[in-house]
Amino acid sequence: MMKKLFFTLITLLIANGLFAQTDNYKVVIDKFQTDYNAGKYEDIFNSFASVMKEALPLENTIQFLTALKSQVGNMESKEFFRHQMQTYATYKSKFEKAVLEVNISLDKENLINGLFFKPYDEPKETVPAFVHELSSYPEELAGIIFAKTRDLPEKTQLSIAIIRDGETAYYGIIRENDTIKTAENQNRIFEIGSISKVFTSAVLASLVEDGEIKLTGLINDFYPFPFKDNTEISFQSLANHTSGLPRLPQNLDLSNQIDPYKDYGKKEIDQYLEQWLKLENEPAKVSSYSNLGVGLLGYTLGLSQKTSFQQLLQKRIFDKYGMTNSYTTSRDLGDKLVRGMDENGDITGNWDFDVFFAAGGILSSAKDLSKFVYAQFNPGNKELALMRKPTFEINETMKMGLGWFIVKSGTGKDVHWHNGGTGGYSSSMAVNVEEQTGVIILSNVAGINGIIDALCFELLPR
Repeated sequence: MMKKLFFTLITLLIANGLFAQTDNYKVVIDKFQTDYNAGKYEDIFNSFASVMKEALPLENTIQFLTALKSQVGNMESKEFFRHQMQTYATYKSKFEKAVLEVNISLDKENLINGLFFKPYDEPKETVPAFVHELSSYPEELAGIIFAKTRDLPEKTQLSIAIIRDGETAYYGIIRENDTIKTAENQNRIFEIGSISKVFTSAVLASLVEDGEIKLTGLINDFYPFPFKDNTEISFQSLANHTSGLPRLPQNLDLSNQIDPYKDYGKKEIDQYLEQWLKLENEPAKVSSYSNLGVGLLGYTLGLSQKTSFQQLLQKRIFDKYGMTNSYTTSRDLGDKLVRGMDENGDITGNWDFDVFFAAGGILSSAKDLSKFVYAQFNPGNKELALMRKPTFEINETMKMGLGWFIVKSGTGKDVHWHNGGTGGYSSSMAVNVEEQTGVIILSNVAGINGIIDALCFELLPR
């Protein structure tokens, strides 16, 4: 009877998610757990996208969740398990009477458009003979890395930097012939995806500290036309995702999944601001992740200085912090570039950007990114301190700075974090300024942010 119940809900609907958003999933699954345990089934229904509401009307939702609770009880805990093809997240969830796999997908408005329960099957543990290939790494570290990467595709690479006590240790791995081996790849180049948003805010903070613009100033001043409905948008609201803008603009053509942002340029963003702009949330009231917002932020910063954002980034960040191995295009990188793959191990092309570059266009190496992490530890760097300052509280455990997500470590310290995902790469970066520690992980596999994020926080020195 239980098995039948699980499969009567709804099969998963595929969401259009081009940048991994594990933070948004966490907020939604946390609220689902709270509402489910409190019996607030109507609130759960109200968190559904319209397609879910049509497929599972309120009466059916209440009936299903009531029956579910009668069989398995309250949800006691949950653990992120994996992120499938950048479309849905899977949680190993402990209920009072059973352990279930809860799969959830979100639309671009962070509404639930797919929900699926089934009994959780514990992966069969095997101890492959090739674990000793990481024997040159500290035993505990090798075990952690191996456990997280052994099921990834052939040719997977991870480039890891761990910063502690003023020193950086680099750990690279590559999977070849079903063997996890060490690799010297701290200088190899990966797409870093949405970690680029941190650097976009670094450019913003630099211009603010130099008095070129005001953090609370309006981007409207740099456009020769009024925005639709005379909407006003501040620089800060774009950096901390409180502008109310949607995740992606309505006039973005997503039919080219291989290179989705390549052809979205000046013409398209001007058209959007004049004719399409529509806020989804009241500004400054909600932080809702927006690739559009950060892309618009970087583009406007370029307009404000009468140059391109890429040139600003090079001058104000890469040159300043000695990041000589960081790039704004994948062209001409040759063998320095690690080729990206999808979750099945098939080679993918690199993404090209125009207006959206600031949201996810940077390519870099673990060694270069570590230079930026070390800069965070300089108490005299006012622009980086400005970025780390909380500007919005999302919930009890997460705040927003400028570009950074601010979460609490196991020791109660603030950790500044961001991850990234493109069509062929996943990445994560975490910094504890108070304890002067940090972790950077770059991978050449798309859609594995759950694995990379979990590994990042597990490796963060305590």
